[in-house]
Amino acid sequence: MAVTAQTNIDLPRYGILLMLGAWFLFAIVDTSAKWLAVAGVSAFQLAFMRYASHFVISIGIIGRGGFSVDRFKTDHAWQVLSRACLLVSATLLNFYALRFLPLTVVSAIMFSSPVVVCFLSIFVLKEKVGPWRWGAILLGFVGVLIVVRPFGEVFHPSMLLIVYNATALALYSIMTRKLSGIVAVDTMQFYMGLVGTTVLAPFAIWAWLPMASPFAWIVLFSLGVLGWAGHQLLTNAHRFGTANQLMPFTYSFLIYVAILGFVIFGTVPDGGTLLGALVIMGAGLIIWKREQA
Repeated sequence: MAVTAQTNIDLPRYGILLMLGAWFLFAIVDTSAKWLAVAGVSAFQLAFMRYASHFVISIGIIGRGGFSVDRFKTDHAWQVLSRACLLVSATLLNFYALRFLPLTVVSAIMFSSPVVVCFLSIFVLKEKVGPWRWGAILLGFVGVLIVVRPFGEVFHPSMLLIVYNATALALYSIMTRKLSGIVAVDTMQFYMGLVGTTVLAPFAIWAWLPMASPFAWIVLFSLGVLGWAGHQLLTNAHRFGTANQLMPFTYSFLIYVAILGFVIFGTVPDGGTLLGALVIMGAGLIIWKREQA
């Protein structure tokens, strides 16, 4: 009994460690994409490689028990494909915006996604939202405005693309919530890779830029491998901890990209970005706390 109790106590810790590892890998993916984008590699090529590698790995995993058509079927194909399109479009625009924006700005705006989820859940999931969560929604949008500063000198049009990405990721999250337990994770991973690879392939070929060094090739291929690994860690984290236990640790991504942005690119987030990020984090944590209640 004592061993079982100790194991149960430790389970959330494993989930937290996996969550921290997942967001660290995602931070490396974004940093690598920015490094390649600054070197002149197009967003189409970056996004294609992100999903092509992912696709190959997913085929291998889903086909472990033998390759048959039934293993790739789903009764919810339309929803699964729509979910994949949301993430693929967000990835493409994210990689494009990274050419022009610091990592911290992109990640701060993207992390308004939980606030958008709360807002959209009113209409999509018909959830009841009380005054605390309404306040958090407004606070989150204020945080985005602080980061974007639409009438300031730091504003760049690509910031609007990241606002779209936050909305797309919110819809992606809602669809994932609705499909959870209905469609296998490996099946959703497979279709995500399929959509990203097939849709982006013609544009990637058209805009293809050969890599200047073996290291650049390694970085390019790592986009898909690390992205897939991050999603696997993220999925497995929820086997050991609940969403409420794990959610606050998603903000570790902001710390990771701030460090990587400084080390690789020498960028330091300005006061507006830091303030906006803190406001957005505060809004997300208020929503998390109310969902716990």
